[in-house]
Amino acid sequence: MRRDIPQDTVRRNEQVRAREVRVIGADGEQLGILSRNDAIAHAKELGLDLVEVAATADPPVCRVMDYGRFKYEQQKKKAEAKKNQTVIQIKEIKVRPKTDDHDYDTKVRHIRRFLDEGDRCKVTVFFRGREIVHKDRGQSILDRIVEDTKDIAKVDQEARAEGRTLFMMLAPLPKK
Repeated sequence: MRRDIPQDTVRRNEQVRAREVRVIGADGEQLGILSRNDAIAHAKELGLDLVEVAATADPPVCRVMDYGRFKYEQQKKKAEAKKNQTVIQIKEIKVRPKTDDHDYDTKVRHIRRFLDEGDRCKVTVFFRGREIVHKDRGQSILDRIVEDTKDIAKVDQEARAEGRTLFMMLAPLPKK
């Protein structure tokens, strides 16, 4: 039974505008083309609602169903989909061309932790003053980071210079 109708645009019972509608019964069988009033009367007989499922068809298609239960199931599906979605964040690590080895190792550990958690990581090299002349040092730091994280990350966006910064994006490798 298809129930993928957006609930904010659904017409039911007396809101259905067409004179004649194609009716689908509560258990999915075709009841044929009936007048709107006959279809509503049939739905009321069963204690259910007449819900318009395809308004653009000629004649419009309506289904006999429990509208309250339908709305409840839609709400549950939406909550389940929201619960199952994962939000990927972008974490940023900032380094300088003169970053020492111990500080570099700490930054790489942070990058590895972010990637293990499934987040993407933006690595930024900041240049201050005349350091901008030695962009090759910044590039070598980024290359070293790529080398140190190649077992768990891939380069999502190659190193790019923008003003006084040089940055690249790392993304976690797909889990096996």
